[in-house]
Amino acid sequence: MERFDLFWDPVQSFLTQAGEIFPKILLAIVILILGWLLAKLVRFVVVKGLRAINFNVLTEKAGLDGFLRQGGGETDTTGILGLLVYWLIILTALLVASNSVGLAAVTDLIGRIVLFVPRVIVAVVILAFGAYFARFIGMTVTAYCKNLDMPDAALLGRLAMYAIVVFVAMIAIDHLGLGDIIRQTFLVILIGVALALALAFGLGGQKRAADFLERWARRGRSSERDDRDAPPAP
Repeated sequence: MERFDLFWDPVQSFLTQAGEIFPKILLAIVILILGWLLAKLVRFVVVKGLRAINFNVLTEKAGLDGFLRQGGGETDTTGILGLLVYWLIILTALLVASNSVGLAAVTDLIGRIVLFVPRVIVAVVILAFGAYFARFIGMTVTAYCKNLDMPDAALLGRLAMYAIVVFVAMIAIDHLGLGDIIRQTFLVILIGVALALALAFGLGGQKRAADFLERWARRGRSSERDDRDAPPAP
């Protein structure tokens, strides 16, 4: 009898624990299935809604979709936003499921990821509108400079566009909470590029720089002659 009790006690303890945890596991599986179905539905609604308001047209004109295609991407910015929303819901379901089972460490890790995904979504939206605005400002500057017959109007428009794109990218990165690291890396790269350009400009760009300055000087002298030759106002 004592030997039977020694054998039965561990089995009884195991069955008791299994009876307590099995409903939790079953509930977690149900939560994951419902979360997966909800994620697919919400992703479909988000993508259709964004395309209905022509958000994909905005990202195409902003150049984000072309950038993704050049990088080998098989989807556009709208699809990426839908995918991010999909994984946000999946991770939220995993968070609830792991919490119901009592996996504290897993719950804490997933919770941090869940809090980070909305930042990525907002950062993508900031990049989309910022890049579109930068493209608009670049075209406006180019058209304005061409109307004034300024040389290198296209170059000035591109410089204005790139400046705004860099500024918007820094805002998006700062929203992700990676501002300090990226800013320091960007400053190092910027200093290196500036030194390289200064070296190239000093060694091989004298003639082009002289031509550029001469065009501006000729335009300035021409404007002064036109002002002198203009008849006085009555």
